[in-house]
Amino acid sequence: MAKKIIKLSFLIILVPLAVILGVVVFKDRSYAWVSLCVALFSLVPLFLTFERKDTNTTKLVILAVMIALSVAGRFLFSFIPHFKPVTAMVVITGIYMGYEYGFICGAFTALISNFIFGQGPWTPFQMFAWGLIGLLAGLLAKILQKNIIILLIFGALAGVLFSFLMDVWTTFWYDGTLNFSRFIANIVTAIPVTITYAVSNVVFLFVLIKPIGKKLERIKIKYGL
Repeated sequence: MAKKIIKLSFLIILVPLAVILGVVVFKDRSYAWVSLCVALFSLVPLFLTFERKDTNTTKLVILAVMIALSVAGRFLFSFIPHFKPVTAMVVITGIYMGYEYGFICGAFTALISNFIFGQGPWTPFQMFAWGLIGLLAGLLAKILQKNIIILLIFGALAGVLFSFLMDVWTTFWYDGTLNFSRFIANIVTAIPVTITYAVSNVVFLFVLIKPIGKKLERIKIKYGL
């Protein structure tokens, strides 16, 4: 229990703290260092699992494959604005591999794919947003696995959460602080994008959860993960 608290502290306290400090203190000038800090903090919970019997190279390879598929999916659907399978892949990773792996999948998908789409002060926010969605999926895994309707609702809400967190970055980018009126205006103007996020998550989760989920389950059983 104590180790779980330490893991969650890194992911839901230190990571967002690093992201906010990067904006407030460094004024977006050191986003590369902030992204590096977020990446390192994301890996700490994984390092703490190395003493467990179910943490081995096979599981790390699966994680790498899930990240690669997520990055590839973002690239392949780049011609459709905001309609990407990234969140679905992150959610599936969190459900079948655990919240630590879900967070890493989300954070590293943002970091790696932005070498294609462009790194910037938005990268740490994307890392945290997708990572948080993977974490929540891992924590709610038992519920999400039992009911496809609840899973799809979660996917839609994950789209809203991602848009909400990126609106936080947009507000900081405009004003250097969390101006509430600007934040509300950003949320309102981003409604079409938020809806697209939500719909894409529902579509991709509905299509991918069974084929990828079954494969991950078979691998877990085969290798005793």
